[in-house]
Amino acid sequence: MSAIEGPPPPGAPAAVAVAFCPAPPLLLPAVEVSGDNVTTALRAACAAAVGDLLALRPEVVVVVGDGPGPGERFGAGDAGDLRGFGVDVEIPFEHQVRPGGRRLPVPHTLGAWLLEQVGFAGVRVGVGPADLGQVVRDLPAPVGVLAMGDGSARRSVKAPGYLDDAAAPFDAAVARALGSGDAGSLAGLDEVEGARLLATGVPVWRAVGAALAGRRITARLHYDAAPLGVGYLAASWLAT
Repeated sequence: MSAIEGPPPPGAPAAVAVAFCPAPPLLLPAVEVSGDNVTTALRAACAAAVGDLLALRPEVVVVVGDGPGPGERFGAGDAGDLRGFGVDVEIPFEHQVRPGGRRLPVPHTLGAWLLEQVGFAGVRVGVGPADLGQVVRDLPAPVGVLAMGDGSARRSVKAPGYLDDAAAPFDAAVARALGSGDAGSLAGLDEVEGARLLATGVPVWRAVGAALAGRRITARLHYDAAPLGVGYLAASWLAT
C-alpha cells in the first residue's frame, strides 16, 4: 500500500482525498465504557486517515454518511448529539450551533467530531450517499471526503446482529478494496447482502466508488478489525 502524498503539482488533474472511518458512538472517549479501551487504536487510525485527507489541503470537506435524504445538506449552525447513548454532548457541525439549526445523524455528528479533533477549520458540507457524486463535481478543487460507515454487525455471537459466517468474508472484501484503491469493487458492493449483514457503510462506500470511478487512486488501509463484533475499517485514498 502506497503512502498518501501532499498536494499535486501545478497543472495536475484536480485531486480528491478520502478518509474512510467507521461511525460507532463509542468513537468518542466519553461514550467508551470498556475498561480495556478497545477503541484506542481505532481512534488513532481514524486520526491518521483524516490527517492524510487534510494533507491535500482541501478547501471543503464533504462528510457523507447514511441518514440525509436526497438533496438534504448540513452545514454551519447545524449540530448533533449523543444523548441517546447516555452522554450529554452536543457537537456543532461547523462553528457555533445556531438556534433552529438542523439535527445531524450520528455519522455526520461523529464526522464533525473527527474534523474538530484534527483542527480542520475550513468549510464542511454534510450529505447522504445519493448526492455525493454531484457535490464532489460541483465543489472547487481540491476536495476532501470523509466517508463514515461501519462494516457488518454480525461478526461474533455478541455482535448486535449475532454471528453470520458470511460477515467476515464480506468485510474482508471491503478491506481489500479500500487497501488497494479499487473504486470499481466498492461501487459494486452488494446492497442487499450488505443490508442483511447490517453493514451500514455499504451505501457510503458504493457512492465513493462510483464518484471516483476511473481515477488513479493511491490507498492506505489503517485499520481492519471487529473488536466488538462489528467490522470497523479505516482507510485513506488520494484520487487523481
